[in-house]
Amino acid sequence: MLPPNTETPVVILGAGIVGICTALSLLERGVPVTLIDRNEPGQETSMGNAGVVSPWSVIPQSLPGTWKKIPKLLFGYGRPLSVDPRVALKMVPWGVRFLRLGQEKHVRKAAEAMSLLCGPSIELYQKHLRGSGHEGLITDSMYVHAFRDGSRANLNDLDYRIRTEMGADTELVGRNRLSMIEPALSPEFNAAILIKDQARVRSPGRLAKILAAKAEALGASFKKMVIRRVAKKDTGWAIQCDGEVLHSECIVMCLGVWSPGLLKGTDLSMPLMAERGYHVEFADPGIEINNSVMDVDAKVVISSMEGGVRIAGQAEFAPVDAAPNEKRKDQLMWIARSAFPNLRIDSPTFWMGRRPSFPDSLPMLGETPGQPGLYFNFGHSHYGLMMAPKSGEYLAQYICGEVVNANLEPFSSTRF
Repeated sequence: MLPPNTETPVVILGAGIVGICTALSLLERGVPVTLIDRNEPGQETSMGNAGVVSPWSVIPQSLPGTWKKIPKLLFGYGRPLSVDPRVALKMVPWGVRFLRLGQEKHVRKAAEAMSLLCGPSIELYQKHLRGSGHEGLITDSMYVHAFRDGSRANLNDLDYRIRTEMGADTELVGRNRLSMIEPALSPEFNAAILIKDQARVRSPGRLAKILAAKAEALGASFKKMVIRRVAKKDTGWAIQCDGEVLHSECIVMCLGVWSPGLLKGTDLSMPLMAERGYHVEFADPGIEINNSVMDVDAKVVISSMEGGVRIAGQAEFAPVDAAPNEKRKDQLMWIARSAFPNLRIDSPTFWMGRRPSFPDSLPMLGETPGQPGLYFNFGHSHYGLMMAPKSGEYLAQYICGEVVNANLEPFSSTRF
């Protein structure tokens, strides 16, 4: 690992929230950066999430007994999981590895690693927004995990136990208290687990725009181009885009699900799946939701945003560039109305994005062995918004040759 030549920009491939936060951390160290993306900064996967910023979202997706729940996830309430037949064969080895990682020892190891990235997320976003005039974009919140069947709300379950052991302030509440916290929530929900000391972003897309503008003001260059391939040269790397070839001694891969397609020459194992998520947003909802509310049956989060009430989530494994599944729109509208009966669902907007998901729910972060000047920061699964600021900070420290006071081995590009 060598500090970059500060006369030559570090080129960041991908201008989503992870790429933007990486750029800000490099710029703070006086390192010039160029970001390349086919879209406007932060307006693809980054803009459509549920807005949860949670220091305690440290639980990987695979838990003990997850395999028993697969039929219910596929066919139960809200059908939160689906697998497109076109990726079914590819899903088999990924899914086997995913389920094997559901043992408690692996869950605890992953949770420790995730806490490194999620723990400081609120304070780092506050730092990035300070002085922008848009500090109110991130606001205090609880994460309300709402259960219809109150007997399923159990603070002794492994995921809540791990959070509590790590210092989270959690509380189990019944129907009466829940109705005071979220008056608009359906009385069908009989209990909830509150995870306190959280935050939520009221417009993830606008957050990305504001932080991108800050990066540009600090000297970052943004190029809107399609990246076709990257190739190692005698000195540095060549990035072939439509209409232009750029060169840099140091490139950072932040392209999410599109990253493996540009890394075929590295001989690294890349068990990355496109785990597509959806949202529907209602511009004139007629209700206000006070916190981020998860319907634990349907695996969705519903919250009030600047643009209205948004319901976001679910998991659909499908080809990266497959068209959105239009059936998801009606499904999410039905789930949202069931959870909040007084919600007005006129003129909804519909969106689909692609989570880059490794079986262990951890990103790849750091340098690539045998590929000097190539750095990874992608694969953040469901946790990109939470993990982006700290993963960008760690990578900037690493690139600049600073001492990284953390064990980044769990994020190694060779772990598979």
